Amino acid sequence: MEETEIRADLSSGSGAENDVVMEGAAFTSSEPIQDEEGPPKVDSEREILHDKVTKQVIKDGHGQKPSNFSTCFVHYRAWAESSSHKFEDTWQEQRPLELVLGREKKEMAGLAIGISNMKSGERALLHVGWELGYGKEGNFSFPNVPPMANLVYEVELIGFDEIIEGKARIDMTVEERIEAADRRKQKGNTLFKEEKFEEAMQQYEMAVAYMGDDFMFQLFGKYRDMALAVKNPCHLNTAACLIKLKRYGDAIGQCSIVLAEDENNVKALFRRGKARAELGQTDSAKEDFQKAKKLSPEDKTIIKELRLLAEQERALYQKQKEIYKGIFGPRPEPKAQEKNWVMVFWHWLVALLTGLFFKLRRQKSD
Repeated sequence: MEETEIRADLSSGSGAENDVVMEGAAFTSSEPIQDEEGPPKVDSEREILHDKVTKQVIKDGHGQKPSNFSTCFVHYRAWAESSSHKFEDTWQEQRPLELVLGREKKEMAGLAIGISNMKSGERALLHVGWELGYGKEGNFSFPNVPPMANLVYEVELIGFDEIIEGKARIDMTVEERIEAADRRKQKGNTLFKEEKFEEAMQQYEMAVAYMGDDFMFQLFGKYRDMALAVKNPCHLNTAACLIKLKRYGDAIGQCSIVLAEDENNVKALFRRGKARAELGQTDSAKEDFQKAKKLSPEDKTIIKELRLLAEQERALYQKQKEIYKGIFGPRPEPKAQEKNWVMVFWHWLVALLTGLFFKLRRQKSD
């Protein structure tokens, strides 16, 4: 299925490769490689943002920087600089932080200064003085931060939303959260059409962040259906992006999130089957495609994928057959050996001498 068009609505059937439907909250920002001994080593120039905050760019972002009261979505890791003790990691928790600039907690003042000087998609290393962190006393519960600890953050700004200024998700009505998520989904769809897959996934991730597990748990009836109609397509379109980027394992995870909510979702079965097939998980891929075909028997793209799998299996069988034939086939006939005339002469001579010996012995006896 080639995803050539993205539709904003959830259509029936698989629509397998003719549209990209996103469904989806656990997330896809590729987790940076972590140095077990502390923050990453960065060679880029250190930019002074404040007398207590500096920034080094790890990966460039795009677009504008957030303004005051923007709702920002970030992933980060945090260390106490002196001991390299890591005390927070949202990548590990698979849950991005939502932070409203200008309304952040006191201990996140330095982090907020750094975020306000980043672009969407940017990843950076921030050094923050203790005065703009956990202060003179530190924090002895969670997180555990020593007194007067300078901090180091590895931060990625997934994106930000300025539509509802200064209003955090928790303060929004159900309708406002779903509308905000849907706007993000639509932006993601536009970016997907432009083949900006990483940027599209950032939009889908923010859309899903509006509808975290705590929010979905409270919804029933029509509100839950409304939320799923945005959330599930974000996961599915994220899977489509990941397949394009050849990140098949992550794509399987996104499809499985949808299937946990809707086990008969044809798009999720199809895309998971595609990702599994790319990873060589033939039996699992066939199982997904067969279930999708049972739910949508006329879908030609599903039939095509099953046919391709069958052809691959036949080719593999033929190849194995040739290999085994070489190993266990009939033994070649041995070549006729040439006579060794030296040995023939030697045997003849021994026989002759033996005969003469016995003949002389008999004559002596007589």
